[in-house]
Amino acid sequence: MVHDDSRPAPVGPRRRIELDGAEALRLLGSVSLGRIVFTRHALPTVRPVNHVLDGGDIVIRTHEGAALTSRTERAGDPGVVVAYEADAIDPHTHLGWSVVVTGYARLVTDPEDLARCRRLVRPWVDQAMDQVMDQVMDQAVRIRPDLVTGILLTADGHDTPAGV
Repeated sequence: MVHDDSRPAPVGPRRRIELDGAEALRLLGSVSLGRIVFTRHALPTVRPVNHVLDGGDIVIRTHEGAALTSRTERAGDPGVVVAYEADAIDPHTHLGWSVVVTGYARLVTDPEDLARCRRLVRPWVDQAMDQVMDQVMDQAVRIRPDLVTGILLTADGHDTPAGV
C-alpha cells in the first residue's frame, strides 16, 4: 500500500473538542479496528487488533502464543493494565475523532463467555480463523474501561466533522 502525504492538510481554524465517556465509547463502537498498548519486557508494545463492545467491555481475539495472552494469563485480579485506542481521522483534512481507553485486560476463561466472544469477534488477519502462525486463534481478552477519553478534531464553527 502506497501512502501519499505530499498534500498538506487544508489550512484553517481548527477546534479540539473533549468528548464525554459515553460519546467516546459510542464512537469506539462504530469502528472495528484499534490498537492495544501493553507492557512487554518493561517497554510499551502496540498491536493492531479488531474489537467489539460487549456490555461496556472491549473484547478482542488473540492466539495462544501472543505476548498479550501470556501477560493476561499471569495477571491476577483485576488484570493487566492496558490502553486501547481507535480513531477515524481523515488523512486529507485531519478532521475526525480519537478515543483512548485505559483499563484492565483479563483473559476470558469462562467457557460460555469464551464461546460468545468467539462468535462476536472474528480475527482481523486474512488467514483461516483457527490458525495464525501455527497458533490456535482461540483466546479472547476483555478490557474493562476505567478511564475513557476522546477528542473530536473539527473545523472551527462546526460541532462534528463529516461521518461522525
